[in-house]
Order: sequence, then structure tokens, then C-alpha cells
Amino acid sequence: MDIPSEQEFLEGVRQYEINEKRDAMYKVANFLVTHFWGRPADMADALGVLLLTWNQAFYRFGSFDFDHLERVISTNLSVLDGLRQRDIQTLDHADEQVIAALFQQFVAASVIVSGPGVGRKSPVSAAKALHLLAPQFLPLWDDKIAKAYGMRYNYRPAEQEYVKFCKINRNMASQIRNYNIPTHRPLLKLIDQYNYSKYTQGWI
Repeated sequence: MDIPSEQEFLEGVRQYEINEKRDAMYKVANFLVTHFWGRPADMADALGVLLLTWNQAFYRFGSFDFDHLERVISTNLSVLDGLRQRDIQTLDHADEQVIAALFQQFVAASVIVSGPGVGRKSPVSAAKALHLLAPQFLPLWDDKIAKAYGMRYNYRPAEQEYVKFCKINRNMASQIRNYNIPTHRPLLKLIDQYNYSKYTQGWI
């Protein structure tokens, strides 16, 4: 795993903030999740704000079931309460089964249930939702980012690949947190911005 230099990392973050206009929806969704925490129906709506904009290329074929997402949030709320307080640096082997189980459930909850895309699954949506629920502990990815780090969730169990990605982010964060980063955003969000700039868009 190559750790970007401070200069490269900050340039990736900067290019993201210059070029990615949809990031306003992240701020809105994050505010709504925080505001409605403990109310699963409203939390599901808040996640929907992010998923239907950030992953619009996927959901143009149909929407997921908000009621299913609400049930998954409600069932796992006590677990999510704990993870929301965690930092990625605290990730250890005991967390792996919990994360894998959560990921499986959120993949199932983000399946398209209407329109021409019925039955399509989105490991990308699951990661985005989990990050919004535990922004300091659970990372984001997309297909190009996952492939750049050797994750092949279309050919291997997606939940196992996501656990590996969590561990990669833990190792990256241990180095990057020492950089002079002029922002208070979650470190995992900044790592995603760097990854998106480099691997998804090729801005750096």
C-alpha cells in the first residue's frame, strides 16, 4: 500500500473541493443524520438524500426500499451507536465480523426494488450509508477506488473486501493524520476525497 505524500494528499483534497459540486449533499445528509439520530425512519430518509444524489448513476434504474433501510437501521441502532463514537485507529480483529454483517445488511437494504434495475445490488451505496452513520470509523469507496486498492467485490464476497478496505484505511489514517490538514472534516472523508480525485476522476 502506497501512502501519498502530504503534498499529493492535500492536492487531491483540494481538487475534490474545487471540482465536486455534489458535496453539498454530504453536508446536508450528515446534518440530517445527526439531527434525527435515534429515529430510524428519519435516518433512512437522511441516508436517501445522499444515496440518491451521490449514487445517482446507479439509482437512475430505480429506487431502494426505504422501509427496508429503516428496519436495518432500527435493528442495528445500538451497534451503530457504538461505532459512531469510534475512530478508525481503534479497528481490531474483533470488529471484522460486526462490520461484515452490517455491510451485508446494508447491501440488501440498498437493492433496487422498482424499475428496470430491479434486483441490482450496490456495495458502493452500502459503504456510503455506513460512512454517514459512523463517519470516523467506516470508509467510503466506489468501484474505481476499490479496484485501485485491490478490492474485487464483483468477484469476491463484498463484505470481506470491505473489511479489508477498512484495514487499509486504518493504516493510511495512521500516517495521514500527522499531515497539516486545514479542515475539521472526518479523516476518512478526506481520504475518500483524495481517492476520488486520483482514482475516480484522474484530477491528480
